[in-house]
Amino acid sequence: MMPLKPQHWKLLAALSDGLPQHVSALGLAAGVRPQQINGLWQQMPPHIRGLLRQHDGQWRLVRPLAVFNEEQLRQIGAQHGFQTALYHECTSSNDIVLEAAKASPQQAHGLLVLAHSQSKGRGRQGKVWQNRLGECLMFSFGSVFEQAQHELGALAPVVALACHTALTKLGVPAQIKWPNDLVVGRNKLGGILIETVRSGGKTVAVIGIGINFVLPKEVEDAVSVQAAVSAGAQPVSAAALLSALLGELETVLGRYRQHGFAPFLAAYQAANRDHNRPVRLLQNGETVYEGVAAGITEQGALRLQTESGERIVVSGEISLRPGDNPLPVQTAATEKYLLLDGGNSQLKWAWVENGSIVHTGRAPYRDLALLGTEWQERGGSDVRIVGSAVCGETKKAQAAAQLPQPVEWLSSMPQALGIRNHYRNHTEHGADRWFNALGSRRFTQNACVVVSCGTAVTVDALTDDNHYLGGTIMPGFHLMKEAMAAKTANLNRPIGRVYPFPTTTANALASGMMDAVCGSVLLMHARLREKVGAGKPVDLIITGGGAPKVVQALPVSFVLDNTVKIVDNLVIYGLLNWIQQQ
Repeated sequence: MMPLKPQHWKLLAALSDGLPQHVSALGLAAGVRPQQINGLWQQMPPHIRGLLRQHDGQWRLVRPLAVFNEEQLRQIGAQHGFQTALYHECTSSNDIVLEAAKASPQQAHGLLVLAHSQSKGRGRQGKVWQNRLGECLMFSFGSVFEQAQHELGALAPVVALACHTALTKLGVPAQIKWPNDLVVGRNKLGGILIETVRSGGKTVAVIGIGINFVLPKEVEDAVSVQAAVSAGAQPVSAAALLSALLGELETVLGRYRQHGFAPFLAAYQAANRDHNRPVRLLQNGETVYEGVAAGITEQGALRLQTESGERIVVSGEISLRPGDNPLPVQTAATEKYLLLDGGNSQLKWAWVENGSIVHTGRAPYRDLALLGTEWQERGGSDVRIVGSAVCGETKKAQAAAQLPQPVEWLSSMPQALGIRNHYRNHTEHGADRWFNALGSRRFTQNACVVVSCGTAVTVDALTDDNHYLGGTIMPGFHLMKEAMAAKTANLNRPIGRVYPFPTTTANALASGMMDAVCGSVLLMHARLREKVGAGKPVDLIITGGGAPKVVQALPVSFVLDNTVKIVDNLVIYGLLNWIQQQ
């Protein structure tokens, strides 16, 4: 890819809010003739180039980007008392502010550097911070303190709290993972790196913040502001996000200078994802402590309740993860579950401890010995067994035979977790469809189409205000093939591959079956979008063995324009959501 020129950056900034712009206005913004705009766009990075949609001379991006122009940044900074500098490309925004701090504390104080691309971005504990252009909001600023460096141990938590407050006000359900990671559940939303310089009897803190604004769908264990914003909340622009963050940072750091961290302890505790939960603490990948996160001190250190008593852990030495298999401690009883998903062709299961899935398994009904073996290793009198099944009584009995304790088989319900079931007779409603709907709320709060690709394909609709509207059932790929082989002459043959215009009978069979499933998904998505109203997002949550093939076969424009998530074991997540609310 060729280096981007000033006119490229101006064009990106003009389109970054995702709103339609006429090519004449874009040419004016970029300083080129309208007929040159298309040539400029073809030189953009591939991940941005594919976001463009054109209609009647109007251009728009299917999702916004964190790209600014200098005047826009200057206005936002001035509103909150910052002098700004915009770098399209640099090694690290922290490096630039550090150089200013070494020259003079006054020069660094209130200097805000925003970077679109960093070649040597870094996070805590020497980790590399990676991003693609436009997908992450990255900035650093200097802040001067009278205290010595060792007296600013709580600076990282207080900065995290300011960011958490700003995000929450924008409708993003962020939490803090001690000491200063921003998360949504187990997924990383953002990070904070603070480096200090002692100069002229003062401490200059260089505070670097990176927040995922948008992310490609293939990124794992991460979440973005755009994906996490709550249903009903206003869309968040990069400018609004930056302004909200700077406003909270300005307020919180002023109070911290005067009063220290004590006034913020309660708020930090409420925002801490892991407060009063079992955790494991790692150092160089090795577990060094296990216990319950009991809070933090006024110096920002973690208070960890272990079997041998409370231990104080200093920020920056170790990493924190939710405890997958924590040692028992007196302050927290371990809750254990075995969750079963009885499908038509196989049984799936998950072992859960303290709200976290620690192991999963699956087996065909003809041989469920693996489940019995795992019970010998993991089971016990304190394990509650809860399941959902569509497989029939015989197969349920086969599963129960492997387990020495009774199974609580759950069926569809008129209402659960705030979701109202509009199925006319909920006793006829497949339990898998119901718990798929409940499980979808782990992955989106928007209206969504929930698809399961198994023995049968089910396509269900859930509104953003939690009304389950029902859906459709059709044969799965294997059943379609069997029906064609049994009922149609000359079609009992191997299935080929999916093509847009198949030219062999084998490929025509494969393509026809896939088109039937994709068409059903697209129809339900269009109906639900019309039902919830224009302008509201409708996501697609898809599960089952055929899910990746279906997503690959959907129109590229549909996948780009909508949030599409493939989730394994969606019924299991629905069961987990249900038991956690009991």
